[in-house]
Amino acid sequence: MNDYLNVTGRIFDIQRYSIHDGAGIRTIVFLKGCALRCRWCCNPESQEFAIETMMVNGKPRTIGRDVTVKEVMETVGRDMPYYGRSGGGLTLSGGESLLQPEFAAALLRAAKDMGISTAIESMGYAEFEVIKTILPYLDTYLMDIKHMRPDKHREFTGKENTRMLDNARKIAESRMCELVIRVPVIPGFNDTEQEIQEIAAFADSLPGVDKIHLLPYHRYGESKYEGLNRPYPMGDAAMLPEEKMESFREMVERNTALICKIGG
Repeated sequence: MNDYLNVTGRIFDIQRYSIHDGAGIRTIVFLKGCALRCRWCCNPESQEFAIETMMVNGKPRTIGRDVTVKEVMETVGRDMPYYGRSGGGLTLSGGESLLQPEFAAALLRAAKDMGISTAIESMGYAEFEVIKTILPYLDTYLMDIKHMRPDKHREFTGKENTRMLDNARKIAESRMCELVIRVPVIPGFNDTEQEIQEIAAFADSLPGVDKIHLLPYHRYGESKYEGLNRPYPMGDAAMLPEEKMESFREMVERNTALICKIGG
């Protein structure tokens, strides 16, 4: 019997038919809990591991539920024909999935046993020994690199970035999965040519890495902060013009060997 199917974890959403966070049509499983407190976080309901109540359209909604791997995979498995036709699959997101490492590894293993492609969207905030437990079951690691300066990273996220950068290099050197670097481009944090170029140069130095995604800042999560009775940390920061994002993309491709796209 596959005992890992009985591993229990805490999620707050399962999103089917997504065309983001990996190739093709995907099912995204959002795990609860995060070590960072990024000011621009669009899923503030993911940050606390605890089950919460959030007001949604004027009505209270319970955010978070405990499920087994088997229960999750019953939902994921419904869309297998779409995965096969589109090159899609399962993506774990959050929060930070690595804070529930046994559950995350069991989900990825179950997907691989079903012939489903796997991805994780993560900032890599864990000991590398933890990350090693998921790599055998992972096809694509979508890894956020937010800034190269530890002090500014701490100021805007609550944690410095040494562990993430070190893990990015170790994941790349392992050659066990495709590593794609993703950069949330945030006004007042990393929206200068120098800061984007520094991240791109780091990504370009990683063995086997040939893709970088620039993710434009948006305000889609603002109403969730209201629903949680919390102030929106980004205040009235405006979204970046498309022309500025395109100039960053052109700069990255001009100065590195990376394939750069806007969005992910």
